[in-house]
Amino acid sequence: MESGSTTDHSVTMIKRKKLFEDRWSSFGSHAGLTGLSEMLSPAELREIDIFKEYDDSFLQTISPDVSIAQWKADVVLFEEGSFLDLAFYVLDGEVGVAIKMHEESLNAIPTFDAQRTVYASDPRSFQVPQEGVAATILQTRMTARETSKDPQITFLASMDFNLPLGSTIVLKKGDLFGEIGALNGWPQSATAHTTSACKLVQIRVPALREMKKASGAFKEKIDQIYRERTLFEQLKTSPVFRGSGDAFLESLTEKVELLSFSPGDVITKQGDRVDALYMVRSGFLKIFERLGEADVAVNYLSKGMTIGEVELLLPDIDTWLSSTTSVGYSELVRIERDTFHDIIREHPLVEKRLWDSAVAQMKESGFTRKNLDKSELIEFSLQKGLVQGNSILVIDLDVCTRCDDCVRGCADTHGGRPRFVREGDTFDHFLIARSCYHCDDPVCLVGCPTGAIGRAGVGEVVAIDDGLCIGCGTCATKCPYDAIVMHDTGDTWGDDALPERLRGRPQKVASKCDLCYTSDDGPACVNNCPHSCAFRIGSIQDFQSLLSTEKAEA
Repeated sequence: MESGSTTDHSVTMIKRKKLFEDRWSSFGSHAGLTGLSEMLSPAELREIDIFKEYDDSFLQTISPDVSIAQWKADVVLFEEGSFLDLAFYVLDGEVGVAIKMHEESLNAIPTFDAQRTVYASDPRSFQVPQEGVAATILQTRMTARETSKDPQITFLASMDFNLPLGSTIVLKKGDLFGEIGALNGWPQSATAHTTSACKLVQIRVPALREMKKASGAFKEKIDQIYRERTLFEQLKTSPVFRGSGDAFLESLTEKVELLSFSPGDVITKQGDRVDALYMVRSGFLKIFERLGEADVAVNYLSKGMTIGEVELLLPDIDTWLSSTTSVGYSELVRIERDTFHDIIREHPLVEKRLWDSAVAQMKESGFTRKNLDKSELIEFSLQKGLVQGNSILVIDLDVCTRCDDCVRGCADTHGGRPRFVREGDTFDHFLIARSCYHCDDPVCLVGCPTGAIGRAGVGEVVAIDDGLCIGCGTCATKCPYDAIVMHDTGDTWGDDALPERLRGRPQKVASKCDLCYTSDDGPACVNNCPHSCAFRIGSIQDFQSLLSTEKAEA
């Protein structure tokens, strides 16, 4: 008879194998995939160069997120604009990588948050007008093409390879690729295809993050790849350094430090000595100050924004005026104090932009300290993910009669299938409906085996193509905000369905808000509300304006 410990170990291994199957099940639908390993043991992982320095306990932990895949020749691994949550390491064969500059790439989301970047003196300012809630809600966001008139600039939201347009590089044994977009949540700008039969190690993001934390050598390898392929172009197109000379930026790429933070990590602490300027390359940071006995959130930072310019520019300030923590996972660029002062001494335009940013941050933080309801809104928005959204459906519960005309209007517009659920979290007297936020970094796009979910090419709209959806539920599982619903179509998959695992099963389809982008009338949920209590907001600023307007009219 087996001992209790042996039985427990067997049950644990069965669960781990099931977890592994779930991690990689969507890859079985790819025609170019000829083989996928079972979960690898620590001994098997250590035979691969990239895992050699890790101990058995660590390798056992990450093994569900690592596989070895066999691919046919002439197969596209991923295309420009696609979202991945894994990196590839070449064990055998060759992979070609090329930038074709698809139309989607030209309209890629920039690495900086254009809505929240303030450089008022810049002729191509990204400052958002503040004429009130109507103006901000209806404002159309600038695309990457509109924010740059230079056709050679590719925004680094998707730049894993610094390649000339139309050229191809060949990756061979020992090369790592895809990790920059995966770790930062950016869409890929390069298309990767196998030029021969290949054996590739595929490493998902959770394992990548743990590998970076556990090994300084691996982190240095990742950072060096980032410096060589990406950092120069990111700095070149960032709001603060845009227009600076190439020689200066090339020098700067070797001086900055690349940092990674986990949820809740402290980046700056109020009262500590100011050591550097920090620029966000992915993720969100919460800025808070000690007021009396409590910590109060006074602001937050998103992609391309900086922290430290206030303290470094103002004379006689040696300590941080606020504390900063990472919300979720974030990646930062650190420019140490002496380098910062060298930059502003030699580059007056950069100094002017940093002053503009410092003034804007001080105004916003000061407003929040005087209006603590704004602090509550920042906390709520960071916790619930509203900072990610470009179009969030909010409903005024003081006016709403629960008639459900918004839901019926949505269903009528989409063939009888509503695309949102009228329930969710509340803030003040507003309901945040379970409707797609159309996020800046939509994780729902990661892992779709057929490419059914993607950018619609109209603003930030994320939509699902029913004709491509196989109802696997990957996007619904990925969505952190429970905004994608699986519907039964009433049909059954036929005997010729691919992948084979679908055959004989009920046919489902994923459903989510698409902002009624094919309609000239705009979102039906808002237009069909008989009491005008449904609103679409695109930022915390929009929500704050809406709350202020409601209170002023009360």
